[in-house]
Amino acid sequence: MGSRHLSRSIAMQTLYEWDFHGKQNDKLLGFLEKNLKEFAPGIESNEFAKKLANGVVENLEGIDNIITKAAPQWTLEQISYTDRSVLRLGIYELLYSNYDEVPPKVAINEAIELAKTFGGPASGKFVNGVLGTIYREMGEPRKDEKSKAQQAEEESKQEEPKKD
Repeated sequence: MGSRHLSRSIAMQTLYEWDFHGKQNDKLLGFLEKNLKEFAPGIESNEFAKKLANGVVENLEGIDNIITKAAPQWTLEQISYTDRSVLRLGIYELLYSNYDEVPPKVAINEAIELAKTFGGPASGKFVNGVLGTIYREMGEPRKDEKSKAQQAEEESKQEEPKKD
């Protein structure tokens, strides 16, 4: 598991705990440190996980309003703690992150993977639907951008000599 994916996982679990225990901001760092120690003892840096967890909490009201608009058939209280935490994290990365650091498609895919790993049988589809709606509402920024792997593959095909 990559360190950024692991950091997202730690941030999501921290947000889950924080939400479950009444969203007390003074306990967030303690939950994060406990989760880092338990689930990522060898991680090189905890800054990314800390940035994610703090970013969600700092922007919680706006993020929750977006969830409410993007999933009108569900109140926040009806959404499971896990799915709510994954959505909050995904929306934070989708709206508040630097696109050069985390492209929108990466933010969405990472959130879907977290939902599949930690959520229920329908969590991946639910998170995909909500984040997809938000992404479309944003105007699908960087939609046509290719991944580094796709670019490299296309470049190698262009460089190959044609056989007659």
